[in-house]
Parts: sequence; C-alpha cells; structure tokens
Amino acid sequence: MTMLKKDYPATGDTLYIGTAANGLRIRVLPKKGFSGFYAVFATDYGGTYRRFRLDGRVHDTPAGVAHYLEHKMFDLPDGDNALTLLTRNGADPNAFTSSDVTCYYFHCTRLFEENLRMLLHFVSTPYFTAETVQKEQGIIGQEIHMGEDNPGNANYYQLLKMLYRHHPIREKVIGTVESIAEITAETLYACHAAFYTPKNMVLCVAGDVDPERIQAIAEEELPQEEKPVPEVLFGEAEDLLPAEQRRVLNMPVASPQFLIGAKLQPAEKGSALFRQQLTASLSMRLLAGPSSPFYNRLYSSGLLNRSFDADADFSTGVGTVILGGESRDPEAVLKALEEEVARIGREGLDGVLFERARRAGIGSALRSMEDFDDVCVSLALDEFDGFCYLDYPAVMASIEKRDCEAFLAEALQPERLALSVVKAGKE
Repeated sequence: MTMLKKDYPATGDTLYIGTAANGLRIRVLPKKGFSGFYAVFATDYGGTYRRFRLDGRVHDTPAGVAHYLEHKMFDLPDGDNALTLLTRNGADPNAFTSSDVTCYYFHCTRLFEENLRMLLHFVSTPYFTAETVQKEQGIIGQEIHMGEDNPGNANYYQLLKMLYRHHPIREKVIGTVESIAEITAETLYACHAAFYTPKNMVLCVAGDVDPERIQAIAEEELPQEEKPVPEVLFGEAEDLLPAEQRRVLNMPVASPQFLIGAKLQPAEKGSALFRQQLTASLSMRLLAGPSSPFYNRLYSSGLLNRSFDADADFSTGVGTVILGGESRDPEAVLKALEEEVARIGREGLDGVLFERARRAGIGSALRSMEDFDDVCVSLALDEFDGFCYLDYPAVMASIEKRDCEAFLAEALQPERLALSVVKAGKE
C-alpha cells in the first residue's frame, strides 16, 4: 500500500492517507520536531448500533453493548490489563463510546511504537468470561445510577425522547440496569466480531513519525483478511416533527433547567454533510451565541444566564439542534426564540455580525489545530462521515449569510420545536 500525500496550506499540515489490504483506513499527520505522540484507533460502532444485519442475518442487541464492550476491551487473555501496561510505559490512555463511535487512544512522549502495538493488539483481541462480564455489570450499574441523578443528563434524554419516536438515539448510550443485565460474554464476542473488523475502523497517528512505518506496524499487528461490514438498522424513518412538544420533569434543582430542540435532515455523507454541519453550527452562534442580540437581550432581562448554550449535533443519520440552560421562565425563552427567528426571516442576519462570527469560527478551528491531540481524534471520527477535519477553514469560509438565514428559517419553525424542562417539585 502506497500512502497518498495531501497538503493543507491553510494549516501548514500534510496528511498521509492510506487503506490497508484488510480495509483499515490509516491517517498519519507528521509533526516534525514535536516530542509528543498521539494515536487513535476507532471503530464505526456506537450506542445506537443495536440492530444490524450481517451475512444475511439480523441481530438484535441490548442497549449499552457498545459502551460495555469498551469497558471490557482492556482485559487481556494472559490476565494483564492494557490500561495498566500502557500507563507503565509512560502513556496516558483512555477510551470513550458515543452514539456512533467507540474510540481508544493514548498520548505519550516515549516508547511510542511499543504503545502503538499494544493499542492495536488489545483492541483487536477480545477476551471475556462470564465472571468478568458479571463483575462489570455492578460497575456500569453504578455509572447508570449516577447519570439518572444528574438533572442535565436526565433533561437531555428526555428531550431526545420527545423529538424521536423510533430512532435509538433516544436511548442512553450506557443502557439501563435492566438492559446491561442481558449482556453476556457471547454478546460481546459477537459484536466485537461484527464491528471491530479493520474495514470498519480507522487508525490515526500524529507526531514525529514515518507514515510508512505506521502502516507497517498496523499490518503486522492486525488480522490480514478483509471481512464484511454490518448494515446498521435504525428502524422507521423519522419525520421532522417532534413526537411531543412539552414535557416537565421534577428533580431537586435550584433553578429550572430547559432544553429546546428540533430535528434536522442530514445531508449524505461527505462534503455536503460537513458543510451542513458547519452551517448549522455557525447559524446557532449567530442566532443565540454570546454576541447575538437574542442572548444579550434575554441576559439583560434576567431570562438567561451564562449557563446558556446552543449548537447542532449530527450522528447516526440524524441531526439535532439544541439550545438550553437555566431560566426562571423557559416558556418565555421559547417565545422569544420564535420571535427572533421570525425577525431574522423578515430582516435577515446582520452582515457585520455574520462576518465576525464566520471569522471567529475559522480562527477557533485554526487554534484547535495547534493541539494535535484534538486534531487526531477529529480526523479519525470525521473519516466515518466521509470528510476531513483539516478542510474546516476552507469550508467555513465558503458559507454565506444567506445559507445561515435559510437554515434558521427551515430548521426552527415553531411546529418543529420541543421544550423539555427540569424543575423542582413533585411528580
């Protein structure tokens, strides 16, 4: 395999791109003279991938399997633990599971090749027993209970259930106490065999490294055969209207917490999806960011405080706009939001504010690219969506004011908005 070389003048980076014979995608970002190394090994498998078809057979799995599998992957057949071994080598390892990806990574300043081999080895070597799986149920069960006691977490999943009727994005990535009780060693082995195949994964490395050497190590450590990738089944298609527009959850909170959400229709994977994501993010900054007239007006009146935030999230074939924070009167915030969207529809966005926000977005991306830890993760995860994070400055610069105006007018129609509130009181 010969790696392709692509230069990015806006950031001064050169990315090496390759695909191994077994289907593994390899991305290497050389950083000459840097003392640190960063490696990310990720699989296109997350908490919403509960139902899938492989070799003509449909598999149904309990909620929480992807996260459970991530916890157990550090166990090695000889009794060692990869987390311990990597730490002993001076590495700082970790992992996370989201709705659509599981990611294992480490940072180190020495013994990089040894640590990289360990990363590739343990992620591709499943080892589960009935005893270790059962022991993990108690640990994850405690994590589930902690999440249930968190008002922000409870409000977030309440909003997703209000927006989505069928899509598994509405269920917690971690699962429930009941669902994880159904997970067995056989469940974990089956899901690992399906989703942890090299063709469904990406390896991204950043540091003072030789791209060809990274490729050679990956080929030495991973299975050589190319296996089929599962077809994930997310159920019935969702329309753009929420299943429910209002819901209140009573929990012990000092001030009411609220989330306003709306569903989006994502573009096809690739450059169109990347542009849509950046347009959505820029639009939300213009509508409700810290410098927006809407935020400053409501902040001055006491309806909002500094906890307020607004953004858009895209994953597993769905997109969601979410705005929220604390407010004494969430309904008044929703009404003011609808009025602001209507005003922008009549008058348009302020041109000066638009240019400032767009430049700020580009500047923020360029600053974040100085931290190649974050860049390495973004490169790996964006690969599953068919675009490259290093294209961020160029894509953001191509977005025009009218694109954001059209996005806000279409996405935030009153009938598409749902309001979820957590406040003190009795059920």
